[in-house]
Amino acid sequence: MRIGVIFPQIEIGSDPAAIRDYAQAAEELGYHYLLAFDHVLGANSASRPGWRGYRHTDMFHEPFVLFGYLAGVTKNIELTTGVLILPQRQTALVAKQAASLDIVSGGRLRLGIGIGWNPVEYEALGEDFHNRGLRSEEQIEVLRALWTQELVTYDGKWHGITDAGLNPLPVQQPIPIWFGGSSDLVLQRIARLGDGWILNMGPNAAACTAIEKMRTYACQNGRDPATIGIEGWVSIREGSPDEWGKGIAAWKKLGATHISVNTMSSGLSSPDDHIKAIRRFKEVVVEQELLQGS
Repeated sequence: MRIGVIFPQIEIGSDPAAIRDYAQAAEELGYHYLLAFDHVLGANSASRPGWRGYRHTDMFHEPFVLFGYLAGVTKNIELTTGVLILPQRQTALVAKQAASLDIVSGGRLRLGIGIGWNPVEYEALGEDFHNRGLRSEEQIEVLRALWTQELVTYDGKWHGITDAGLNPLPVQQPIPIWFGGSSDLVLQRIARLGDGWILNMGPNAAACTAIEKMRTYACQNGRDPATIGIEGWVSIREGSPDEWGKGIAAWKKLGATHISVNTMSSGLSSPDDHIKAIRRFKEVVVEQELLQGS
């Protein structure tokens, strides 16, 4: 099982040194990956009564730029988008950015993608919010073609490429694509198209049901469910270290291949506090492994 950290986007601040120190600490502690959320714009809730979700006062670093920086100050830790809102971006540009990042990081990119929930961003970026799900399927097809073929000709419903290609191609051919989300349509897409699934729920009965449903869909599509990764989250705000350990054990029982620790919204007041929190979480993980092996 691979253990990662969720980059504390809305709490890390904008000091490049603090961002570097956090990523290097995660790597030195032996975490396998660093996962970052994605939002381009935040809405002003004052002009939108009843608004629920991130606002313009919540800080988000752009993942490709962030990871380009972190690729240069780390050596081994995987860089994961969790998740990049794919349909609000131009597909060929995402292919280029991801390929470039994969190269400068030495093949350390895992691309988590989703369709998002925020029409404010789609409006500002000039993309259609209403067809984002189906369009994302075509985007994935285009991404994989551009990452693995020197020249691509593609004539789709939303994309057209005539005898053109990326240069340089990424290290990984193709770059792994994982999905976020939990609707039934998303589960079907994961079963058909995904390398893995990043869940945004706890290791509970709902997660168990959703995972089993996705695996059933995978079998129906002629895929071995064991080849589709499962990533769960454990938040430190949800109890004591003993309860973190129980969360890890519960995810293992559900067949998770990856577990991320989330330190946001836990009352931590500085980047150093987040580093201390992921250090303590890693100690708990090691203790749990030792107990199981005794």
